[in-house]
Amino acid sequence: METSAPTRVRILEAAIDLFGVRGVEATSLDEIAARVGVRKQTVLYWFPSKDELLDGVIHQVASELGAAMEAAVRAAGDDPMDRVTAVVRAAFRPAVRRPALLGLLREVSRLAPRHASLLQDLVRPLVERATASMAAEMERGRLRRGDPGLMVALVYATVTGAATEPVALTVVGWRSDVTGLRRLRAELLAFLEAALRP
Repeated sequence: METSAPTRVRILEAAIDLFGVRGVEATSLDEIAARVGVRKQTVLYWFPSKDELLDGVIHQVASELGAAMEAAVRAAGDDPMDRVTAVVRAAFRPAVRRPALLGLLREVSRLAPRHASLLQDLVRPLVERATASMAAEMERGRLRRGDPGLMVALVYATVTGAATEPVALTVVGWRSDVTGLRRLRAELLAFLEAALRP
């Protein structure tokens, strides 16, 4: 971890990694402090409780993933499936570079309603834009007609489920390596293409 980064940032980064890999309940503030190289009191100075640290982590992760998704959509072509492909690729990048980010998303969805609600509030603007875009593409006849909100939810559930549930995938012989991730991404994109094209 970059020791020249501000202490608050280093605490957040350590918490993201530990919460995402080990789980929130299984990670103590002492472990986070040790990872950063500070005392527990320093962690508590920046985040007065574990709940507040988790709130900070959720804000950070939602911001990072939201920025990655927005950039991917802006860089994609005009075809709606190009945008879907760009979003899927953006979602899979952390699986290669920093698996803890996706593990953390899985973890947060299993926590107290307060934390799940915070994540929902942070991603709501992104979801609303995706829903409006999907509705417009359905009107143009470039995507299969359906309920655009449910379609966005199904795409989200499919992508995040595939990216964050490696245990379920290993049952069917999938391997968690770069080759396996590429194969999974290709199958996922083919599945979404078949589901979304008119």
